[in-house]
Amino acid sequence: MLGLLISKIRAYRARRRLNRLVQKGLRIGHNTHLQDGVFIDPAHCFLISIGDHCALAPNVRLIAHDASPNRFLRLTRLAPITIEARCFIGDSAVIMPGVRIGPDAIIGAGSVVTRDVPPNSVAAGNPARVLCSLEAFLAKHREKAAAGRTFGYGEYDIGVITPERKQQMTAYLKAGGAGYMGARSSF
Repeated sequence: MLGLLISKIRAYRARRRLNRLVQKGLRIGHNTHLQDGVFIDPAHCFLISIGDHCALAPNVRLIAHDASPNRFLRLTRLAPITIEARCFIGDSAVIMPGVRIGPDAIIGAGSVVTRDVPPNSVAAGNPARVLCSLEAFLAKHREKAAAGRTFGYGEYDIGVITPERKQQMTAYLKAGGAGYMGARSSF
């Protein structure tokens, strides 16, 4: 009960923070999901645009300024960040000023994006670089999923999984099997 209350309070605070950023000029598209801990540059949020149907995983950082020259030049670089429609930004990725991420792009977890990412591509690393096309990435995962096992969301989600299913999933994955979780919905 207490956990649910804390969760609701955090969600309320996150919505309030996001609403304040939108009032200051942040542009955020329809059906876009920001998970816990997403940081959007509060002083320069008006330089940031996030398209429709995007997902930003936990702890993503969108930074529209670079203060590194400030100590020496008394200047801070400012540049817009544009994340176009249907992008996925992985956990703890950092998007730096002046970056445009094209539609249908995926950014890998922990990446530092310092350059534009073209549409329909997958980029990762520090600094992030394009690894493959979106179609090649999806084909690889389709093949692995077909050869492996998909665990149903309704049976294996953390809210409903039984101890027996946890043990079953863990044993399968530790044995080296390719495992995927069915999604409750897409974005």
